[in-house]
Amino acid sequence: MTPVVIDTNVLLVANGRHQDVSGKCREACVSALLARQQSGMVVIDDGYRILREYGNRTNPNQPKGVGDAFLKWLLQNHYNASRVCRVPITETAPDRFEEFPDPMLEAQFDPPDRKFAAVANAHPAKPRIWQGSDSKWLDWWPQLRAKGILVDFICPADVAKFHAKKFPERELPAFPPKR
Repeated sequence: MTPVVIDTNVLLVANGRHQDVSGKCREACVSALLARQQSGMVVIDDGYRILREYGNRTNPNQPKGVGDAFLKWLLQNHYNASRVCRVPITETAPDRFEEFPDPMLEAQFDPPDRKFAAVANAHPAKPRIWQGSDSKWLDWWPQLRAKGILVDFICPADVAKFHAKKFPERELPAFPPKR
């Protein structure tokens, strides 16, 4: 299984902490995280920015949801090089990274999301970024793809619904082609 970078919202959706997502979306995020625990690799930054964000938004000490349990697994395995790869990223200013793939796009990105693109770009395999429910990534994926970073939308129907609600004046952007 190829390595992936996982946006925090995948864990939150799996935990049932996004009340507006469909049951199908929650099931898809749960399945994705459980499958990744069974096999494959997760890519994080070596400064633990991603782990810190996961920890601030979940509860790995008393896991109740699949996202919580996934973080607990990740914490137990973050030094297991066959399961977790830690890559260095260089923070040049708060939430700004030398490794971000497109400096023009970086200014449009939500600051907390920039680390995911920087981590994917810093890894030699350019792992895909798993996106659960954040519709803004629908606007960003084409520019990321142009730089070799691919985004997998686990819940495309939910993302489309949220994008239409958040940006009613805009036409729905296209999703990336299926792999």
